[in-house]
This record gives sequence, structure tokens and C-alpha cells, in this order.
Amino acid sequence: MLSRTADHLFWMSRYTERAENTARMLDVNYQMSLMPQSERTAEATWRALLDLSELTDDFLSHYEAITPTHVMNYMVQNTQNPSSIICCLQSARENARAVRGTMTTDLWESINTTWLEAQKKIKQGTLNVAPADFFEWVKFRSHQSLGVHIGTMLRDDVYYFIGLGLHLERADNTARLLDVKFVAAKEYAGDLLTDVDEFYYWAALLRSVSAFENYRKVYRDAIKPERVAELMILNLRNPRSLVSSVSNFVSVLSKIKNAQSGAIELEAHRLLSELRDLSIDEVFEKGIHEFLTDYLSRINRISSGISQHFLMPLDESYEK
Repeated sequence: MLSRTADHLFWMSRYTERAENTARMLDVNYQMSLMPQSERTAEATWRALLDLSELTDDFLSHYEAITPTHVMNYMVQNTQNPSSIICCLQSARENARAVRGTMTTDLWESINTTWLEAQKKIKQGTLNVAPADFFEWVKFRSHQSLGVHIGTMLRDDVYYFIGLGLHLERADNTARLLDVKFVAAKEYAGDLLTDVDEFYYWAALLRSVSAFENYRKVYRDAIKPERVAELMILNLRNPRSLVSSVSNFVSVLSKIKNAQSGAIELEAHRLLSELRDLSIDEVFEKGIHEFLTDYLSRINRISSGISQHFLMPLDESYEK
């Protein structure tokens, strides 16, 4: 496959998944903003979201204050922010259009329709009227595209490069979401939350990654931060966990490997092996923020290696 074609497929998938994960991060922050909290804590939690997306400086160049309304506007519909949901959906559509002949009509129509409907919803003010409904819509459309991809595409290089983008983006974004919420949890600690408030905090996080029912099946008791982290980092059976995402893109790498990709495969296998052997006590002993920061650094190195060996090389960052 031509590297340019692979590049379009890879980024089409990443942008679709990024839009979904941005919706998930915004949704959990929005739900938490409805809980009792100090003004200091509220600003800190929204700032944490911007920090983990590495967008704080750019945000402050457009807005005077960090407020829920401003952050959601910036992260959803600001066309000057290339990581906003609307820009991600547009980029996914443009990448798909460039290689339209490589995919099924069903998959192209799903991606194209998502972009067209997103523009309508933005113009109708859905984000301002019902933010939670808008975020659910974004997740639904992403799930639909994934289902069409799995259900209609021939198992060839086109299929695998789409899957590679999806799982690599998920591996990155799930870690960012966890880091945002565990950093925010330290801020909430100063607000003397009740047991009920704390339950809703962690339940909201689990629901944001569609893992609330999975948690109940695995642990069957009260929601505890350590177990939330264990489920979302180390549980291979949980499809959005870090170890599951890494396992999936390692599997895809084995299908598309070439003569130059040995080093990046080794790095990916090493990360997977370490995650499988790790205990949650070791994660917290190191510090969950420190652990996730190191993990994200390694994911970025793997992403850069994939660009170098399979795609159109990137100049400075992994963003396309």
C-alpha cells in the first residue's frame, strides 16, 4: 500500500476516535460541574483538561477566563482549534474523501453523514441547549463508524491501518482522561465531598468510558479509585483499558510489519509486556500521574515510529 493512502486511512480513524474521546472528556467534566464544588476546584478541573490536551496556552489566547462554557465552546466548535470536535470530524471526512475508493460505500457514507450532521447541530445550538445530548451523539456516530468498519470492510491493509489509528488514539486518549480525573480528584479532596458525591465522581468517570457495568461485573462492590484505575489500566478484558488498547495495536502491527519496523514493534511489545506484568499497587507507588505521563511519552514515540516506517513522516509532532 502507498504510504500516502495508509496515512489518510490512519488519520481518518484517529480523528474519528479523537472526536469521540474529546466528547467523553467534556461529558465527564460537564457532569462533575453540576456537583457542589468551590470556584477554585471548578477552574482547576477544566484547566486540567486543557493541560492534558496541551491546549491551555492556545485557549487563553482566545478566551479571558477558564469557564465550562468557554472550554466546551473551544473544544467542540472553535474552528481555530484543530483538536476541537468539529475540526476532528472535518479532518476525518477529508482524509476519507481522499481515499474514498479504498473503503466500502457504507463506511464513507457514515463518516460523511457525521460531518454534515455535526455542522447542523452546531448551527442549531445543540451544544448550548443540551451539552450531554450532543456528546452522546458524537459517541454514537463514532460507534456507528466503527461498527460499519468491522462489519463491511475486507480484512486487508486498508482494514488494518484503520484499526491501527483507532487503537493508538484510544491508547493515548484513555490515559489523558484518567490523568485529568485523578489530578482533579486531588482538587476535589479539598471540598470535603460526601461518600455520595465521591461515588458520583468515580461513577461518572466509568460511564464516560462505558465501563460502569464492567466495573460492577468485575468488583461487585463500592467504587474505589484504586479499582477504577486497575480496570482502566490493567484489565485486558476491558476494551477501553490501556493494556487492551496496546494489545490491539500490537496485534495490528504484526499484520502490517515491514523490514524497517522491527524497532518500533519491539518498543510496542515491551510496553505491552510491562503493562501485563504490572500491579496496581506498583502504579500508585510510582504515582499515577507520573506513570501516565511516562506511558503517554512512550505512546508518542511509538506513534512517531509508525509515521516514520509506514506513513508520511511528520516534521515536529505526531499531530497531522
